[in-house]
Amino acid sequence: MASGSDRNPIIIGGLPSQVPDFDPEETQEWLDSLDAAVDERGRERARYLMLRLIERAREKRVAVPEMRSTDYVNTIPTRAEPFFPGNEEIERKILNATRWNAAVMVSRAQRPGIGVGGHIATFASSASLYDVGFNHFFRGKDEGDGGDQVFFQGHASPGIYARAFLLDRLSEDNLDGFRQEKSKAPHGLSSYPHPRLMPDFWEFPTVSMGLGPIGAIYQARMNRYMHAREIADTSKSHVWAFLGDGEMDEPESLGQLTIAAREGLDNLTFVVNCNLQRLDGPVRGNGKVIQELESVFRGAGWNVIKLIWDRTWDPLLAQDRDGILVNRMNTTPDGQFQTYATESGAYIRDHFFGDDQRLRAMVEGMTDDQILHLGRGGHDHKKIYAAFKAAVEHKGQPTVILAKTVKGWTLGPNFEGRNATHQMKKLTVDDLKGFRDRLHLPISDKELESGAPPYYHPGRDSEEIQYMHDRRLGLGGYVPTRVVRSKPLALPDDKTYASVKKGSGQQSIATTMAFVRLLKDLMRDKELGKRFVLIAPDEYRTFGMDSFFPSAKIYNPLGQQYESVDRELLLAYKESPTGQMLHDGISEAGCTASLIAAGSAYATHGEPLIPVYVFYSMFGFQRTGDQFWQMSDQLARGFVLGATAGRTTLTGEGLQHADGHSQLLASTNPGCVAYDPAFGFEIAHIVRDGLRRMYGPDSEDVFYYLTVYNEPIRHPAEPANVDAEGIVKGVYRFSEGTSGSIPAQIMASGVAVPWAVEAQKILAEEWNVKADVWSATSWNELRREAVACEEYNLLHPEEEQRVPYVTRKLAGAQGPFVAVSDWMRAVPDQIARWVPGTYQSLGADGFGFADTRGAARRFFHIDAQSIVVGVLTELAREGKVDRSVLKQAIDRYQLLDVSAADPGAAGGDA
Repeated sequence: MASGSDRNPIIIGGLPSQVPDFDPEETQEWLDSLDAAVDERGRERARYLMLRLIERAREKRVAVPEMRSTDYVNTIPTRAEPFFPGNEEIERKILNATRWNAAVMVSRAQRPGIGVGGHIATFASSASLYDVGFNHFFRGKDEGDGGDQVFFQGHASPGIYARAFLLDRLSEDNLDGFRQEKSKAPHGLSSYPHPRLMPDFWEFPTVSMGLGPIGAIYQARMNRYMHAREIADTSKSHVWAFLGDGEMDEPESLGQLTIAAREGLDNLTFVVNCNLQRLDGPVRGNGKVIQELESVFRGAGWNVIKLIWDRTWDPLLAQDRDGILVNRMNTTPDGQFQTYATESGAYIRDHFFGDDQRLRAMVEGMTDDQILHLGRGGHDHKKIYAAFKAAVEHKGQPTVILAKTVKGWTLGPNFEGRNATHQMKKLTVDDLKGFRDRLHLPISDKELESGAPPYYHPGRDSEEIQYMHDRRLGLGGYVPTRVVRSKPLALPDDKTYASVKKGSGQQSIATTMAFVRLLKDLMRDKELGKRFVLIAPDEYRTFGMDSFFPSAKIYNPLGQQYESVDRELLLAYKESPTGQMLHDGISEAGCTASLIAAGSAYATHGEPLIPVYVFYSMFGFQRTGDQFWQMSDQLARGFVLGATAGRTTLTGEGLQHADGHSQLLASTNPGCVAYDPAFGFEIAHIVRDGLRRMYGPDSEDVFYYLTVYNEPIRHPAEPANVDAEGIVKGVYRFSEGTSGSIPAQIMASGVAVPWAVEAQKILAEEWNVKADVWSATSWNELRREAVACEEYNLLHPEEEQRVPYVTRKLAGAQGPFVAVSDWMRAVPDQIARWVPGTYQSLGADGFGFADTRGAARRFFHIDAQSIVVGVLTELAREGKVDRSVLKQAIDRYQLLDVSAADPGAAGGDA
């Protein structure tokens, strides 16, 4: 990790304004020297001298104005390129075989009757970038650590498979199973990097564009965090993220660049494959995306390395004394460069060099074919090696390499640089012949003309394959590889949960605070405590978690270099290089990226972490749902807390804070185990079960989502004969009716359980109804288990038919059943078909609004009085009470007047 002196100072640029000149004579000498350079050698020479002075100033750690954009040439001059340690001829042969197999794999996947799609052009453009990484930089895991973490560009996955085939990691059957994961099982390959689908191969899911960049940033930061807290030695790990220039338009791609610079993450390198094309056309047809990205990254504090031209341009640039060639490079838009990639050498001579005699003179001795093959830097192994080496050796900043390439490179004129190349998935026989010739592969015309084109393997004992194995042996093993080395954690005993199971006595607390109290007890555990990673988007105090500040502290690699304004308070804000709490600012996307990196540390570094991410409920699954899917795909584990949950509970905040649907969104994620607990003792059982399932001997690749509330209530002590199984499986009888003669059932979750208990009392006292109250801790898990039962029954008609848990649990209860929650009705409606009786739900459907809790609940008809009317309505439907009582009840409770409702507890307590 870079020392403090190697880091960027807070002020990294700027011109003098009020700074006094203590030596005017010396200043004048410098100014006179500049004037002389301009007068005698010209502006271009003077500009060059100024740039060299700025470069030297940076080398000496002198703060100078930051150049947001530099000339459209390579950052690393030819004279500074290091020795290339590889055998370029062998590496070219390896790359040609990889290119062929990647393209053929996708093309074969379009054989008659299959047509599963795939992408050829992306890997074709980035193949050299990957090859240099594989041969010289990417560290494997054989040394026992996490190696390097490589975020592969999703659309380039065929190339990664093709290389694994050459190394005997995959077979021809595997390649022919591309995108046929079930029909070709066990040989099928996933379309893109999906760890859940290929858990021994891929580490990071990246094809949801934009999530790879932000994931890589927070992975690099998590590596530093784990090292600082002495959980794992990550000092050798480097994070690589391979991205597309079009992908950089995603907000997540650029949105968190500053945290990487602020924390000096020199263990991170972005490689942006700048082939100048999106999926359907140019990225910046009228502009220059590399220049734009350079400006953005420099402004964010990154080290920028531009890799524009290959070695064939070096002699021309060496002649460019007047800067006319560089000026032409600077002013030619991307759309025109894309056209040059599809045209002839004569066209390039006429249009790029032709209208200036000095430019034309530079290429007079070159043939049209030589001009045609003036290449881009992203295809030159030596130039790429120089850029990668400079990146990993740079200290104090993250690095981005902006590598210019051609989309569809080597695939032939029908593919290279064409707008439609991303959608082209099959090569014709003529395409294949031209491609073969370009790659110099020993494949006959007959093989290409008779059926599917063959894969090419030079032989297991060939020089190329031995070279590949030797390089990977020297770098610590094969990449990508996902390895799980972590051991089960020793889980806390019953005593740890005792405090929260006692209830809150006479004190009213929110379920958020009940969870925080439990978390505090868990963090005291000698074995488990240090593995908790607390994450929140700027509002630890809102969630009552400021009590952790003095002990756990907030992680900051620089510590706290100021006196905190609240330093005299007991719960003062405290930062530390070894802090346990991650405070990522107001960025749910950043926090979720931290959650994923921490939750997958058990596999990445062999050391399990237990992330606890607490956020405003509305801004979880709704705002970062794609990242929660990424979390599930990456097999990450941990606890996610949707605090301030419910559509009516966060009083006063209004529509955009009123969450009545995140439980429904959570139900769409197969890796998410979601609960809506009502009381502290329920939370204790759920968390204990979560720790067992995620970190125990038979660990599962799931994460737990709990919605908790900010409304203070009295929490009862755990009942003597508590139904622990029911709590975990999703429903148990919380309160049995004791008076009344007409039976009914009320099912409620979360903050609605106290309303149901109040309704139970009213029904007994005023309407002779004996209602049981059931706490539905997880509507989602009840449905999931029921669906699994039905699937089993569908496929095993001759076996004993399974009965869903919710059906069995409610079998002896006399209906009707009325369900209620602070969620939209679709949440409890998930279980309707499996409830053994008449079923109706009440919910907060529609937009939220700012008002008292009582008024909001009366408006949505989910308060206790509305539950009473709901139960009576169902009883009337069954003929068990007279329908006339319904109007009486509505009038008695003034259900049509929201202002008549008890306002309820006020405030936004945690």
